[in-house]
Amino acid sequence: MSIIKMYGLFLRHFYLITRSFPRILDLIYWPSIQITLWGFISNFFASHTTYYNNAVGVILTCAILYDFLFRTSIGFNMLFLEEIWSRNFTNLFIAPMKISEILTSLIFTALVRALIGLIPAVLLTSPLFGISILELGIYLFFLFLSLYIFGITLGILVSAGLLRFGPSFENIAWSTMFLLAPFGCIYYPIEILPEIFQKIAYMLPLVYIFEEARNILINNTVDISNLIQAFMLNIIYIIISITLFFYSFNKARDKGTLINIGE
Repeated sequence: MSIIKMYGLFLRHFYLITRSFPRILDLIYWPSIQITLWGFISNFFASHTTYYNNAVGVILTCAILYDFLFRTSIGFNMLFLEEIWSRNFTNLFIAPMKISEILTSLIFTALVRALIGLIPAVLLTSPLFGISILELGIYLFFLFLSLYIFGITLGILVSAGLLRFGPSFENIAWSTMFLLAPFGCIYYPIEILPEIFQKIAYMLPLVYIFEEARNILINNTVDISNLIQAFMLNIIYIIISITLFFYSFNKARDKGTLINIGE
């Protein structure tokens, strides 16, 4: 065995990691986010053991809502990444299609992908656990719509990053939702977060969506202001994401890097 050869291979991968910020971020945030998220969840249940006593299925309902958001965002990213992996990326953008047409197509395809995964999960909750997400009533549609818009927003932002930074940005595609999960207050109220984290959380539509879902299931009341706030933030963020996507596309085209992304 040659120590020099093994050391050479080690250096190759070491330099690949240390000279790529997305790779370093990928190594750091996974354990950090997992510990942070489950730390908040543990603190909440330790101090509020009776919070969910009269609301069977609240956690499972929130889990289904979050899964829909996750699949929408990842679904959009997967569609974009598949074009890169199949080396069809360049052909996609030289095809006689407008960028807006490509985006619209991916947006609706991502919805179909998310629904394919969502419907069986929803159907299983009733026979297996005796609960139904339909208990949210007509407001379920608005919650799903808000989550869908935000999921697409994240997908477009990640795609903009892929256009700007290339395949090295790919790891971010898998990490976005986990990075936001602690601030989304999916399984616990926002009061559990430290004050500085609360300020960040209030800037996201997620906190209003999941707070309202728990409010409906636990208190049997509806706070329309939560839904309105979520929609307002969604509109702002999706406009920003689309703007950044077009900016990144134009930059990549002007620099000539667009043709190399799929190589």
